[in-house]
Amino acid sequence: MKFEDKVVLIVGSTGGIGAETAKTLAKENYNLILHYYSNKTKAEQLKKDLEKITEKKIVILKADIRSRDDIKNMVFNISRYFKYITGFVNASTLHFGNIKFDMMEWDDISSQIDINIKSSFMIIKEILPLMLEEKYGKVVFLSTQATEQQNSEWLHYITAKSALNGFAKALAVELSSKGIRINLVSPGMTNTELISDIPEKVKLLTSTKTPLKRLAEPQDVANAISYLISDKSDFLTGETIRVNGGQVML
Repeated sequence: MKFEDKVVLIVGSTGGIGAETAKTLAKENYNLILHYYSNKTKAEQLKKDLEKITEKKIVILKADIRSRDDIKNMVFNISRYFKYITGFVNASTLHFGNIKFDMMEWDDISSQIDINIKSSFMIIKEILPLMLEEKYGKVVFLSTQATEQQNSEWLHYITAKSALNGFAKALAVELSSKGIRINLVSPGMTNTELISDIPEKVKLLTSTKTPLKRLAEPQDVANAISYLISDKSDFLTGETIRVNGGQVML
């Protein structure tokens, strides 16, 4: 397949990592489908910004990725613009805070599972036929360093992301014979709105403990995603790229 013919769906494109990934892939001349849920203004602005740097097709679509009907409708609309999809990046996030176990409810855990596992399951189900059209597909999920270097009071988040790691690897094995590669990017603490509630002294301490002496930036994560979406990663599947400045080394 010609590089310029590739089509990538970015779910959660209005978030810090999602938007930066969209900008990176636009510069690399991918056709893009930008998903959003509530922030239509930001999605429309992102589309305008991207159209200034690429002549490729940029489409924005709304969906609640926790709803099967919304996902089905989104994929139906995708098929109106493109005959196939060659890449899918799930950069969706659900804001969360520290919760002590004795204050935690199952809903806190299930909401994280819904956004990480249920949504990923339903989206893959619907877009798989569009990937099989070309017998080619690259899927990238966002994991987290916290699954390997656990944080206190993050049980709900760590549980869901740990499940996502297993989900991605199991699916990578099953879909490999169909030409589809599934990988993960695992960032450390990254300068996005998701960490806006974390005290500055905690961010500073984290930077100090990091061998590269800073937090990850959205561009650092977007670069790793770009590699996994590209042909350069054709012999990788079920792999996790850690973007943490050396905090966790395996």
